[in-house]
Amino acid sequence: MEYKFEYKKPINYTSAGSVPKSVYSDGADEEKNKIPILFTPLKIKNIELKNRFVVSPMCQYSSKDGYFNDFHFGHYTSFAKGGSGLIVIEATGVVPEGRITYGCTGLWKDSQIEGLKRIVDFSHEFDAKVGIQLAHAGRKASNEVPYLDGSRNSHLTIPFDHPSGNGWKVYGASPIPWNEAMAVPIEMTIEDIENVIGAFKSAAERCIKAGLDFIEIHGAHGYLISSFLSTTSNKRTDSYGGSFEGRIKLLLDVIKAVRSVWTTEKPLAVRISADECVRESDGTESPLNGWNINDSIRLASILEQYDVDLLDPSSGGNNKLQNIKPVPLYHVPYSSAIKNSITERSGKLLVSAVGLIDTAENSESILKSGNADLIFLGRPYLRNPFLPIEFAKQLNLKIDYAPQYQHARNSSLLYSSK
Repeated sequence: MEYKFEYKKPINYTSAGSVPKSVYSDGADEEKNKIPILFTPLKIKNIELKNRFVVSPMCQYSSKDGYFNDFHFGHYTSFAKGGSGLIVIEATGVVPEGRITYGCTGLWKDSQIEGLKRIVDFSHEFDAKVGIQLAHAGRKASNEVPYLDGSRNSHLTIPFDHPSGNGWKVYGASPIPWNEAMAVPIEMTIEDIENVIGAFKSAAERCIKAGLDFIEIHGAHGYLISSFLSTTSNKRTDSYGGSFEGRIKLLLDVIKAVRSVWTTEKPLAVRISADECVRESDGTESPLNGWNINDSIRLASILEQYDVDLLDPSSGGNNKLQNIKPVPLYHVPYSSAIKNSITERSGKLLVSAVGLIDTAENSESILKSGNADLIFLGRPYLRNPFLPIEFAKQLNLKIDYAPQYQHARNSSLLYSSK
């Protein structure tokens, strides 16, 4: 049965994850100083996020034939009840062969809309906005589900003719495999590329029917668009290769196709790997590094011209020679460099921060320093879907809980029922 909150909400109640009205001071300046940026609203085009918490897209590998099911409903709606401002649903294939694994979600046919819409509608009841990451895995497609025995980090392609039926032919920018254990991708023809661009457009149309608030195009981690960006994986000699302009053409064509239906008032984001992270032994950039932060800064200025609202920088994933040492906040320097370049040219493109951000203090410091506008959080949300409550406690801040969970609060923080 569909859930609707049809009761009168408590006095001074705002929404889960928001600072209650009773905490607001009388003076606007005092109010601004009192409330951490992490818990302040942010307007992006036609939506307003109630806070800066974003559930980062994280593959769950729990789908059959791309459909969203009860697992996805329970998983994503827990973040809505927990007070998240924006929930970005996992990398979702725009075509069947664009999935990383046979367990990935998809949006290549209309019958996949219903399960997604159910998640969106329920989450909206808790004033959470919902987005999705549209994706094509390219040469890293047709993999085994990574949490199964022996498959973690195997990067082993399931052959298209495997008796399980769980594999398919793999396509990419050039016939260069990610590693020796993965299939050599079939180099995409212009017709193949045009079909994929059309599939992104069709998926965006389904996003509208599902009621989604936000779309992120996946251009990171070595998947299809990412592999087109890099000189190490794109050796094409046609209009989709060679120069910087050629290598970013697929991404720009996808953006244009999506924007033709996902109109300008709706927020659009792009995730990229800001650096391929191939280094020499002394830490300097290797000649084999096919994409770096300077390329990302250059791309950021172009994306703004294409009506992109948010750039979501991560790193790596496109080169087996990468040397990444994950430490807390290890992606923040990329966000900072891109954000500074945008500020210097008086640009309006928003930038997020992601990558081992585990505390409220770190999140708030990133926002206060101007290194990013939003905080994308992944693993911390898997540990605690009610992360805004945990971070509010770390900041000694009163926030609203979902109405049904108000009694979990200290009794001194409960609202009047009048």
